[in-house]
Amino acid sequence: MSDTIHTLSTTGMTPKRQIQSWIDGLTSLCGHFDVDPLEASSLEGRIDYTSVSRLKLCQIEVSQHRIAHTLARAKANEHPYIKIHFQTYGVSYFEQEGRHIEINPGDIIAYDVSCPHSIISPAFTRHDVVIVPKALLRDRGFPSQRMPACKLSAKTGTGRIAHDFVHATFDEAAKLSANSAVGVADSLIDLLLLPLREADTMFDRVGPEAMYVRAQFFIREHLRDPDLCIDQISAELGCSKRYLHMLFSERGTTVSDYIWQARLQNCRQELEAHAGKTITDVAFSWGFSSSSHFSRVFRKYFGVVPSSIHKAQQGAASSGEH
Repeated sequence: MSDTIHTLSTTGMTPKRQIQSWIDGLTSLCGHFDVDPLEASSLEGRIDYTSVSRLKLCQIEVSQHRIAHTLARAKANEHPYIKIHFQTYGVSYFEQEGRHIEINPGDIIAYDVSCPHSIISPAFTRHDVVIVPKALLRDRGFPSQRMPACKLSAKTGTGRIAHDFVHATFDEAAKLSANSAVGVADSLIDLLLLPLREADTMFDRVGPEAMYVRAQFFIREHLRDPDLCIDQISAELGCSKRYLHMLFSERGTTVSDYIWQARLQNCRQELEAHAGKTITDVAFSWGFSSSSHFSRVFRKYFGVVPSSIHKAQQGAASSGEH
């Protein structure tokens, strides 16, 4: 028989034990992560998980939090997985190698777990996850080394078929014989690769996806410019402002929101890494022109005020000197 369904729940634990339990659960599934409940008094979460051959399938629901696999913890063989994340409730914000991706219900994000990254969920979220060993992708000729994060849709086409199959596989996992589990896992991997291969092909075309990627790259390269705007972007890419608006609106955001969210992510990283810089210095270096506006949008986006992160980093730096 295949693996049974296992459950991890933080209900009834002390806040400190909740965080450690969540860290332990994630570690057993795909490697160590830092966990931050974002000023909440507790971390309420539940993971139901099972294995089908060499795949791990998870159904996760959890209160507001941030998880991060940091550069300091990055080891070549510690996280040898590709994660396929299906968002089913709530909004999360993914960051990896300077890319900032908003994940909404109906979105899929596929990414290399071994590459440092973070996911922030400002409120309660649910998501289904398939954890795939990189070796299984290499066996199928899919380039899995340093795979860039890729956002797809589970609402239509191959993405929807793959998600439906993930649900069916999870529900029936405990009833599968060992031989059947191998066959089901092979079929599931092939299904999961379909939308990824389609996206990989699209990146090579001079079309909407390629233009969107070019726009993201230009924005990331000019985030520190306080005058960065859609006029500048459209002129650089040689497309109309209306076309740019369409590219971003189809992905559930606006050009302006994408710019500010990317700036906020970089500000948070800098506040966490450099205790010697003031909040105002960090904000202004990333294109903000008002400290009060920065603090307001920072709290709205992350659920915490920038001063709390700054003070925590200063405290950690001071304790390290003794």
